Amino acid sequence: MNTNLSQRLERSINKMIASNQIHEAVVFVENTNGEFSFSKGYGGKGIDSPLLMASITKMLTTTCILILKEQGRLSLDDKIMKYFDNSVMEGLHVYKGKEYSFKLTLSDLLYQISGLPDIYEEGSNSYKNRLINEDCSYTLLESIGATQKLSPHFAPRTTKRAYYADINFDILGEIIEKITNQSLSNAYSHYIFEALGLKNTYLPESENDFVPVIYNGDEAIYRPKFVISSKGSGGCITTAREMMIFLKAFFGGGLFDISILNELSLFNKLQAAMWPICYGSGYMRIPLGGLTTFFKAKGELKGHSSSTGSFAFYYPNKDLYITGDLNQMKKPALPIKLSIQIAMMIKEKF
Repeated sequence: MNTNLSQRLERSINKMIASNQIHEAVVFVENTNGEFSFSKGYGGKGIDSPLLMASITKMLTTTCILILKEQGRLSLDDKIMKYFDNSVMEGLHVYKGKEYSFKLTLSDLLYQISGLPDIYEEGSNSYKNRLINEDCSYTLLESIGATQKLSPHFAPRTTKRAYYADINFDILGEIIEKITNQSLSNAYSHYIFEALGLKNTYLPESENDFVPVIYNGDEAIYRPKFVISSKGSGGCITTAREMMIFLKAFFGGGLFDISILNELSLFNKLQAAMWPICYGSGYMRIPLGGLTTFFKAKGELKGHSSSTGSFAFYYPNKDLYITGDLNQMKKPALPIKLSIQIAMMIKEKF
């Protein structure tokens, strides 16, 4: 069965790479104990090649928040104003003339239910447009200022509403630094990389740290300043192999008490542009039943993908973990499509 499955995976991945003009890619698939393991590299990439985690970094930030919660050093009910001066956050969230900035909590950010706009995608001078056109750096204060110029989408904790915005995790990253009194890079290292023995995963802090190129169509763009600035929302570098180790630890209780994750059960659908993704405690959930797969699958994918093509998903129904990178900004839905295809190929649980 495993040989046949590997062959089908190979064919499916080859087809997607060819039909979507992917320049380089890597896919790594395993079950929990590694009894089944499949990897596919393309364009010179392998499971030990560096890749940009981009938004999957949010799961690292989530991990630190949950560990600090477990240690009693923060509460998800904490107002973010506990960690910032009023002058910094004033005007961050003003919806229909009412100021909500001082009512925002850590859980609002973690669950993407703050209602804050996404400066990466929104506005005439969106961070995405800047990223495509030039390498540029930005600070948290600049990101807060840019967010203040845009309109929120709803009041915090509006029932059944969620809106994906990087600023939520940029702020969480800063809170981790304030609580631990160390850089986010060092916090990641202490709570995650050292604990899991990850040697090739890091949050770059200077332009001397290696940052991979990103493909935007046929153009390979190099944006170290932007990646370094992204920090807790999208700046980490890793490999498919080490991302697999992290993913298994995140959902398997290898980093924090898994009961904490299980308690955080609120998940809401994101904005229509990100259908069918739901978001909750720092990660995505993608239902596989219904129109997503024409009612052919059960369960859900849990994990994260990014706008640059990286992905890390767990399919509990079949005990399957999927990591990798398609490295293509112009087709951000591809990693999810591929992960769904891989999940649907598995006929029985390992």
